Amino acid sequence: MILPTPVELVPAAGHFTLTERTTVHAPGDAAPAADLLRTLLAPATGLPLPPHPDGELSLLLDPAERGLGEEGYRLRVTPEGVRLLAAGPAGLRHGVQTLRQLLPAQALTDRPAPGADWTVPCVDITDRPRHAWRGVMVDVARHFQPLELLLRTVDRLALHKFNVLHLHLTDDQGWRMPVDAYPRLTEIGSVRARTMLGRAGSDRYDDRPHGGAYSKDELRHLVAYAAERGITVMPEIEMPGHVRAALAAYPHLGNRPERRLDVWTEWGVCENILGVHDEVLVFCRTVLDETMDLFPSRYIHLGGDECPTVEWETSPGALARTAELGLAAPRELHGWFLQQMGAHLLANGRRPVCWAESGDGSLPEDFTVMPWRDADHGLAATRLGHDVVMSPYRSTYLDYPQSDRPDEPLGQEGAIVDLSAAHANEPAPAQWAAAERDRVLGTQAQLWTEFVTTEEQFDYLAYPRLCAIADRAWNPASDYSADFLPALARHRPRLAALGIHHADRP
Repeated sequence: MILPTPVELVPAAGHFTLTERTTVHAPGDAAPAADLLRTLLAPATGLPLPPHPDGELSLLLDPAERGLGEEGYRLRVTPEGVRLLAAGPAGLRHGVQTLRQLLPAQALTDRPAPGADWTVPCVDITDRPRHAWRGVMVDVARHFQPLELLLRTVDRLALHKFNVLHLHLTDDQGWRMPVDAYPRLTEIGSVRARTMLGRAGSDRYDDRPHGGAYSKDELRHLVAYAAERGITVMPEIEMPGHVRAALAAYPHLGNRPERRLDVWTEWGVCENILGVHDEVLVFCRTVLDETMDLFPSRYIHLGGDECPTVEWETSPGALARTAELGLAAPRELHGWFLQQMGAHLLANGRRPVCWAESGDGSLPEDFTVMPWRDADHGLAATRLGHDVVMSPYRSTYLDYPQSDRPDEPLGQEGAIVDLSAAHANEPAPAQWAAAERDRVLGTQAQLWTEFVTTEEQFDYLAYPRLCAIADRAWNPASDYSADFLPALARHRPRLAALGIHHADRP
């Protein structure tokens, strides 16, 4: 059984076995998908799968399959061979991932599996995703995550047919992306003196410096690696709040230039935010220019949420800007600020994205928004004309605990996001009007990393809840008990083969 659950799967009698003699027919623009298949299968199987015009394993781009969209595919396995059809390269890549899951779980390992029988059951699959945006946000700011982990994450996301890796690169607790024009962002802003132990408000710290930053070459490698697997890396540069690491590096960007701040060592919402003077606007545009140079993603995330305006309310510069713009109060500078940065992205052919805390209409209309509180905020955003990527915390935030068991690792307070809650995520509820549902680009999971200091912790929070979110994003008709849980039972050996330290309970 496959995850995410295919839209239509009809088993048939018999099987096909890949051997040293198996060849691949993948003409023209289908060749990269065949190369991906070889790359993914070679470590475990050692099979060369050379090209041949009469190959038993056939990967074909067929314009007649346009009805399945750019990401749909048809996969037929018979005793004589495998035939994979799609209208576009993305569909072929998804079909390759399905074929991997049809093989024995050992095919997913990164080491040889001598003696394994690489047999595929005969089957007819017709498949396509419901939502075009199926993403996962990884927070590398609160705890730095090494490049190797991100590359493994890309492979695992591709297996589950996600297509966006949202990289949360900057926050109060650390700045992880190099900016040539502002080197102190990583020289100073990437390291904090200590880390809070426990939830926000704790009085305990580990008293160990924590830091890390990526090089531009590493980020380019990640982007290219992900693209080969059909995943777009969308960067997030937080503004105008969640910027204390930047202010530690460049105090003059704040509302009190004479003040010297450290990189924040706490969790929660920090009141230190960017000023609104012209030099700040130049800084942000310059950072975004370098971000766009590294990341070809159509969408660039500006953060935008949890921005206390207490500093603006007493800042002479902010008060002057408020008066200059004819705004009713300093808090309205928030929408103005985002509008300035959004306009810069739009002028460069990109689309601005931000988190949505409310449906009050304060966000610029050209923004794609991620409502994280609940479905009502998403509905309000669609009615204001925004495209939305639904990210409600009660079903997509993986830093919340999975159970109330006493041995459950520490997570955010206030909710349990168990496997059934993750699978219940419905990005476009049926009761919404058709025009409102059409505004829903898709959904994504969020892995905030306050409590993630090891790869094992990362895996435990992510899996198998990501399997559930992937299932619903791809196929909303999948039933939790009848479809997902039986598929997950068959899927767990694959997670084990990948070395994923996943939770072993619903």
